Amino acid sequence: MSARAWAELLRLPTLFTVPGDVLAGAAAVPGRPGGRTLLAAASSLCLYEAGMALNDWADREEDAVERPHRPLPSGRVRPAAALAAAGALTAAGLALAARAGRPALAVATPLAATVWAYDLVLKRTPAGPVAMAAARGLDLLLGAAATGSARGAVRRALPSAALLSAHTLAVTAVSRHETTGGAALPPLAALTTSGTLGLLLARELPAGRGAAPTPGLPGSAGARPRTGRPPLGTVLTAAYTALAARPYLHAALHPTPQLTQRAVAGGIRATIPLQAALCARAGAPVAALCTAALAPLAARFSRKVSVT
Repeated sequence: MSARAWAELLRLPTLFTVPGDVLAGAAAVPGRPGGRTLLAAASSLCLYEAGMALNDWADREEDAVERPHRPLPSGRVRPAAALAAAGALTAAGLALAARAGRPALAVATPLAATVWAYDLVLKRTPAGPVAMAAARGLDLLLGAAATGSARGAVRRALPSAALLSAHTLAVTAVSRHETTGGAALPPLAALTTSGTLGLLLARELPAGRGAAPTPGLPGSAGARPRTGRPPLGTVLTAAYTALAARPYLHAALHPTPQLTQRAVAGGIRATIPLQAALCARAGAPVAALCTAALAPLAARFSRKVSVT
């Protein structure tokens, strides 16, 4: 079992789409990100990777026919090792969330349950895309729960969580046809969703720092009045829309397996500028830039490690 095989099993390049969930959640609530926010990010990474390992363990028989090159059907990683890794990563994720505080654990617990339910039961049911969307939304709320100290802090992050969940729902619906193709409606619906989210992101949202966002990281000192849409948010919103829309359009016009897979990959990559745009519109430009900086890293690693 080589390190490369494990990198493929855990989908290393897609790991860069995870920290932005917690940063967007932290940006949406009052409070200064600190050690608890970092613990929440570590918990999020562990739970995400648990889902990746469990996904391939649950799909090992199907992958033996459709994707024999994957680590489990090819024999490069033992199924028992993948299942053990999923269990260990889940336990680590929950332990880290507990260290981040009771509110964080209260979010991480249903998040872990959703991950396992999706991989083992819901994936091939109509509830599958909804479960995946719920997992992304909960991941964002995990960052809010760990960062916000005021009662009701998590509720202030719900609008951001809803936007991220809608994007994830669209991507997951398209992914259900990536091996067979032939379905034009899911990528068309995803194209409509990305356009709608772009319009919503372009609107002002009285969340996070409210009407007085602060420069730098969320919660930093020196509040200044909001004077309109920041250029950074506009740029990131445009980047999200462009990155998601083009492959969706191609897959809708020609729903072949190859173009559908490209649409899924494009939707996953678009998650990062979406997270960054959510940070920017909540008044956290540094968090937005840090999130956006993960995009080239994800692209670099995707050229070295297969995620299909």
